[in-house]
Amino acid sequence: MERDAIIKRRQDLAGKLLERRNEKGIWEGRLSSSALGVAVSVTALRFADPQKHSQSVKAGIHWLVLNQNEDGGFGDTPESISNISTSALVYAALNLADVDDPAVAPAREKLAGYLNSAGIDIHSPSVADAILAHYKTDYTFSVPILVMCALCGIPGKDAFRKIPQLPFELALLPRSFYNMLKLNVVSYAIPALIAVGIAIHHFKNRGNPWVNRFRNWAVKPALRLLHRLMPESGGFLEAMPLTGFVSMCLIASGHGDHEVVKKGIGFLVRTQREDGSWPIDIDLSTWVTTLSVKALRHQPDGVWSTADRQQITLHLTEQQYKTTHPFNGAKPGGWGWTSHSGSVPDGDDTPGAIIALIALNRDNPAEVMDAVVAGCNWLLNLQNNDGGFPTFVRGWGKLPFDQSCADLTGHGVLALGLAVSTYGDKMPHVLIRKYERVLNRGVSYLINNQRSDGSLLPLWFGNQYAKDHLNPVYGTARVLTYLNDLLALSGFPESLRSRVSGIVIRGKKYLRSSQNEDGSWGGDAGVPGSVEETALALGALAGKDDVSRCEKALDWLEAYHARHGIKSAPIGLYFASLWYDEELYPLTACLEGLSRFLDQTA
Repeated sequence: MERDAIIKRRQDLAGKLLERRNEKGIWEGRLSSSALGVAVSVTALRFADPQKHSQSVKAGIHWLVLNQNEDGGFGDTPESISNISTSALVYAALNLADVDDPAVAPAREKLAGYLNSAGIDIHSPSVADAILAHYKTDYTFSVPILVMCALCGIPGKDAFRKIPQLPFELALLPRSFYNMLKLNVVSYAIPALIAVGIAIHHFKNRGNPWVNRFRNWAVKPALRLLHRLMPESGGFLEAMPLTGFVSMCLIASGHGDHEVVKKGIGFLVRTQREDGSWPIDIDLSTWVTTLSVKALRHQPDGVWSTADRQQITLHLTEQQYKTTHPFNGAKPGGWGWTSHSGSVPDGDDTPGAIIALIALNRDNPAEVMDAVVAGCNWLLNLQNNDGGFPTFVRGWGKLPFDQSCADLTGHGVLALGLAVSTYGDKMPHVLIRKYERVLNRGVSYLINNQRSDGSLLPLWFGNQYAKDHLNPVYGTARVLTYLNDLLALSGFPESLRSRVSGIVIRGKKYLRSSQNEDGSWGGDAGVPGSVEETALALGALAGKDDVSRCEKALDWLEAYHARHGIKSAPIGLYFASLWYDEELYPLTACLEGLSRFLDQTA
């Protein structure tokens, strides 16, 4: 592409992105519909009241039938390859479907054929073995999946026999004990631990009689705790699968009149889409808003008005948590992924909001200094002993989704570095030293976790076609972009800059080696390219040393755009490895990638 054409394309993308704002001036995006979310939601509604919710259930079942893969199975999104766990849940939902619907029986038969081809006899105990083996020691979703199958008659009357008991009574211990218990569920899954654990106890109720007596006693206080954890919206973490699992388990175990069930079912009813589907979460509005701000900050002045920036600033500052969060006890200062009440502050949205606020107020950074410092202090308290940043909770590290990871650490490092660079002359010296120590420890974590080929792995993103579904291209590109921005700041000692530069040099070597012949990037070397991965790698390599590689990437993006438009790919990994795509991901990634190339080659 010629430079003038790149500039024109950037203007076009910026216009499209600005058009996507809602009436509040922010971005909501749109998450892909989820077969898993639909299966769980229709089953929960059927358990609640099959007559009252018959139309919603029928619409959801119709969506499932229309979105069955050619091989008979189901993936997490309409663009996802089939997998055993989602297919098993859909089969369970179809097992309760109206047999008079002429489309259900053929779909169910075809789905059973897919599961059989994967070595799973849906009516044998091997279902439990396969799903437990897939998720290994992480019971966060494997056990709820098996419980829903059991409640729907899969594989048979002894279905609960092979399902591990979740120790829901441990949720009654003080929160400070949780990280010492080494539970087989991740920190955000306490509602599932309670509700699913109660259901297993209700149907299984075997073993030590003293333990059973204690669990019988623990049910009522556990339900009270669950009620306290429930947000005003009724959706736990605003997630349809989690809320659906909780609701159906409580109904099945005799607690259908509980307020948690009433609010949870209400949440599912409100969030069903017109086509009968559900996404896995209501939206990622805070996350996609900060991504949009980052993409637009490279635009020439005048692309968006001062009033626009003030409106977004006000929204972001309103979304910052000002009190201790009731769900996980997180301290004030962080941001979650959405403006809805079920959101929880986390280690990716918080640095995203910090960086966006500074970008939005570059002419008057003092306007947002209090919010930025509070966010940085929240990150300071989140950092793990290994120097990395986890997602939600410090120190809860038995399972992968609670451990430190490279992309969150790189994001946190940039946010802290940007805050020191922007407000260093206004901060107390002792606070600057704290931030610098956290920053140095974060860089050490990245050095220690950069793989031998120079790549860095993300946590919340993957690739369906890469080995082990990992996405080293995404992780490396994100971290390098963060560190490139850090190196552009002034005021840091040469020793730190040298260590950061070493990570960047090794990471760029990996990205160069993983570019496809056609100019694109996929999740790893040899993996078919996507818009998101190609645009992010382009932004990370943007500079005069890699002009030819970047130009090949630009040509690929332009050719792809001509054929498909701005098409999203299922690269997102939601809770418990559920795939999703978000329609704003390719748009924001493209705009930022093109802008970084133009800036670095001017």
